[in-house]
Amino acid sequence: MRLVERTEYLNFLKRSMDKQIIKVVSGVRRSGKSTLFYLFKQHLLNSGVADEQIVTINLEDYDFIDLLDPKKLHDYVKERLIEGKMNYIFLDEIQHAKDFERVVDSLLIRDNVDLYITGSNAYFLSGELSTLLSGRYIELKMLPLSFKEFNQWHKQNNQDLRRNELFEKYLKSSFPFTLFIENNQERFDYLQGIFSTVVLNDIVKRLSVKDVRILERLIQTLFSSVGSLVTVNKIKNTLNSMQTPISNSTIDRYIGAILDSMIMYEAKRYDIHGRELLRTQEKYYAVDIGLRQLLLRDHQEDFGHIIENIVFLELLRRGNKVYVGKSDKHEVDFVAINPNQEISYYQVALTTLDESVLERELRSLREIKDQYPKILLTLDEINAYANYDGIRKINLLDWLLASEQN
Repeated sequence: MRLVERTEYLNFLKRSMDKQIIKVVSGVRRSGKSTLFYLFKQHLLNSGVADEQIVTINLEDYDFIDLLDPKKLHDYVKERLIEGKMNYIFLDEIQHAKDFERVVDSLLIRDNVDLYITGSNAYFLSGELSTLLSGRYIELKMLPLSFKEFNQWHKQNNQDLRRNELFEKYLKSSFPFTLFIENNQERFDYLQGIFSTVVLNDIVKRLSVKDVRILERLIQTLFSSVGSLVTVNKIKNTLNSMQTPISNSTIDRYIGAILDSMIMYEAKRYDIHGRELLRTQEKYYAVDIGLRQLLLRDHQEDFGHIIENIVFLELLRRGNKVYVGKSDKHEVDFVAINPNQEISYYQVALTTLDESVLERELRSLREIKDQYPKILLTLDEINAYANYDGIRKINLLDWLLASEQN
């Protein structure tokens, strides 16, 4: 079977190649970063780049364990550079190398080096790397498969399913490798492996967590609260009710590391009328619904928040900053602000065929008096499209399969 063609991510690398700027690809483990590098290297070879012009190092591969030493890593790459030609250097999971920032900085100043690095923890971009290389790198934030990519892969491999069946399959997991897994237990085993690696390698080691059980219960609490406004005190009270004592400062520290590991994302509240971020209450969303199902086997009925999670991730994929909107007395599911500072508002609902539900979902959007797009996403197939005084109703699956933002 063919690999998933991550077209939009691949085009990002193609547009950026041969420019003296570091290409940083960040994303949760197993989201497809190494495969993206493989596809891009195939593009280079097909474009006439010689194999010896490409140097690839995965610092999680034991064959390269000596290169965790920054001097050895630098020397290894330097010895393989070809004079008079562009050299394409791929450093996978660079955060494992000590003082990797200095290695990257040294390589960047060479005219014949085109540098690509990946990391599975946002923390590696928040420290000295961002300071040392300020203005000299661009970041591609990679997520697991979109529904559009998921759909395209099935078509490419002659697996034509009805759209609703395909969406149900997509909700079991969006990690690329799960495309090749049909058995539910095998899929849960694979997802458990990802979760354990993230928790142990990207959180426990970094924070020197002594009681992993408390951390795991915090993660479960956040996963169970997807789509709901939460506070540190609310989380603390929930954990205390489970006989899991924890302080506010520890919760803050752990949540920071969970977000850095990229298994969850945060949506802060945004005052639509005041055009400012609010400091109280946030929502958290899972990077993959399959991980949520893994941890919360008894929460499958919470379908409204599940599709809200899917919409949040898709808005991120489309290059938006995404917030939870507050409009006077009501909440707007999402305020999406694109790179041009253009705003769109979204409400998400399973169905609005019931008139009372429709009125409730429209209420918060009607409070907003500006002229930016206002969109109601539902799974309705009957009356899937409508216009309510400028508020557009769109079928969710059509919207996910479309290329444009709105």
